Amino acid sequence: MDVVMLSRLQFAATVFFHFIFVPLTLGLSVLVAFMETRYCQTQDPVWKQHTKFWGRLFLINFTLGVVTGITLEFQFGTNWSRYSEYVGDIFGSLLAIEATVAFFLESTFLAIWVFGWKKLSSKAHCACIWLVTLGGNISALWIILANGFMQHPVGYTISETAKRAELSSFAEVFGNGFAWWMYGHTVLGAWTLGGFFVLGVSAWHLLRNHQTEFFRRSFKLAAPWTLIMAILVAATGDFNGKDVAEHQPAKLAAMEAQWETERNVPFNLLVIPNVQEERNKVEAIAIPGLMSFIAYGSSDAEINGLKDFPKEDRPPVAATFWSFRLMVGLGMLFILLGLWAFLARNKETINPKLLKGLVHNIPLPYLALGLGWAVAEIGRQPWLVYGLMRTQDGVSPLAASQVSVSFIAFIVLYTILGVLDIYLLRKYAIKGPDSEEE
Repeated sequence: MDVVMLSRLQFAATVFFHFIFVPLTLGLSVLVAFMETRYCQTQDPVWKQHTKFWGRLFLINFTLGVVTGITLEFQFGTNWSRYSEYVGDIFGSLLAIEATVAFFLESTFLAIWVFGWKKLSSKAHCACIWLVTLGGNISALWIILANGFMQHPVGYTISETAKRAELSSFAEVFGNGFAWWMYGHTVLGAWTLGGFFVLGVSAWHLLRNHQTEFFRRSFKLAAPWTLIMAILVAATGDFNGKDVAEHQPAKLAAMEAQWETERNVPFNLLVIPNVQEERNKVEAIAIPGLMSFIAYGSSDAEINGLKDFPKEDRPPVAATFWSFRLMVGLGMLFILLGLWAFLARNKETINPKLLKGLVHNIPLPYLALGLGWAVAEIGRQPWLVYGLMRTQDGVSPLAASQVSVSFIAFIVLYTILGVLDIYLLRKYAIKGPDSEEE
């Protein structure tokens, strides 16, 4: 493999490892904040127990997530220096704001929250976890605004003297609609994951009749939240898809394996693409005009086929198509599971099949979020910045052997951290809440 592919694989591996930690940090922080708010309102010590139990799992995840995130941004200087030189005026400003504002807000108040249980009033302590939650979600905003520029570049001019893109309108970069729909879809996905994590851990204990009253309460709290979030994820995904249709038509064609340019394009529930022959082996259970309607709001709208794009400008079809289909399928599953949990939340005895399903479901939201990012990033190829800079032009002038060494090192390090995260989360999730004395 050449230096371009190795650099892409290294960045993909580090991003996906880092993203093991990010969504649970975002999603669980909101639910912990709700639990502590209930404690402040009621002074019920059980809500304090909930805050400490779920807060401990949040802390484990946050700590390991920071470690993986710090090394990630260094790759823009080591592996993607030409990209950083060309668009760093725009991209770098967004990451700088994320680090100096959002991350420091989050980490500072998290430290106060951890060590301030006996030093702050209950309201001041509760305010800290809400500021941690705000900081984490603002952090995600700046990072996705940076990625949104790569997906749909706005607010820049090309300097003929410096031979690079320069920031011309920060307001346009900040107000990039493509990025905001990405942000909504991603954060709501993380909040859904947090809800399913609480449901899954609660279900594990309820199946074993372990501290039943404690985990019934967390189940009741998480069930309506998770259902609402799963529905909102689907809604924002629809709007995000419309932006893709407008600004990245080749990605849309790859997502749907649409080879020919047509009007009144149906949505086929069953499709198997044949990339070599540039056609679909199977197209079955078609709903007339639905694909055109989903993409452009009209059943008669025209969708450009992949054959209308030069082969060198097409994204990898199979990876984009199957990632998108699996993501959508999992999204539908989450709505059904969330609905079932919502309807069962007040029952004296919850169906063991539902509880087992929620336990086994814990890793699936991680998979769905990873697939969504695969669609976004693989589907953008061959562009590093869509329509502005190709991926092959953004890599650093390195030898493939140099990248191979760092790639292997990252895989080993991140695998250790990933295993450690899963081990610690599992250990303390199974242990259950401490007593007040502990």
